[in-house]
Amino acid sequence: MSVARTRATGAILAAACCVTIVAVPATATAATPHTSRTTPTTASGPAVAHHSAARPFGAHHGRARFAGGVWGGYVAQGSGFQSISGSWTMPQVTCNTSNDLFAPWVGIDGYGSQTVEQTGVQVDCSSGQPVLSGWYEMYPAAPQYFSDPVSAGDSFTGSVTTDGSGNYTLTLADTTKGWSENTTQYLDAQDVSAEAVIESPSQSYPSFNELDFSGITVNGQVFDSFSPQAIDSGQYTETSLNNGSFAIVPASGAAAGTARSHTASSSIGHRPSVIRY
Repeated sequence: MSVARTRATGAILAAACCVTIVAVPATATAATPHTSRTTPTTASGPAVAHHSAARPFGAHHGRARFAGGVWGGYVAQGSGFQSISGSWTMPQVTCNTSNDLFAPWVGIDGYGSQTVEQTGVQVDCSSGQPVLSGWYEMYPAAPQYFSDPVSAGDSFTGSVTTDGSGNYTLTLADTTKGWSENTTQYLDAQDVSAEAVIESPSQSYPSFNELDFSGITVNGQVFDSFSPQAIDSGQYTETSLNNGSFAIVPASGAAAGTARSHTASSSIGHRPSVIRY
């Protein structure tokens, strides 16, 4: 979801003096999905991502790093982002509450815009145990989930590409189990950011030791060349970006399973009625 949009569960209050909350325009809608399942292959190509406005929520902690953001990871800003691609491995997680919910994803937009084009893997603890599902989302539409099996320890490659005229191809491949999904969607978007991040729509993360992103490219170039900024989210922070790779790890001193506040305290850890990333 956009790092600066109003959530359905309540207005985001943190860092209100610095952030403008922007409502999602009713005109930003995705066309009817055209989804296809491919034979087991490794997804290739770049991915594009999220819509949003302004900065992530939280105080500025050092150069190009923000704490308490809606996203955690790295975000590049600019214009003309036409592709992003990256890989990650799903960690073993421990559910602390039934509200725990999060996903690593790659995408375009959502940081300085009102749409997001993204794909990733969700971990849902509503049953008391982690349930993993692949998905894509053309925000403001809700995520669309794939039925393919997903397990902790599986490695994924996700990509989003656009022709610059509103047509987006989103691909997610489980390179461990050998399945690949892709879909082509239309959305009137701006292509002003590209991200590789984690996000919790409930603002409540399960516990895990490390989640590794690797091989991240944007417009066919290594992610580092776009000087993306780092953002912390919940109790997690990111290691330094090095040749398109970084890790999401618990922040120093963070208690397992507890998220730092970045919204109104009354909404922290509450599951939204409609999940959106």
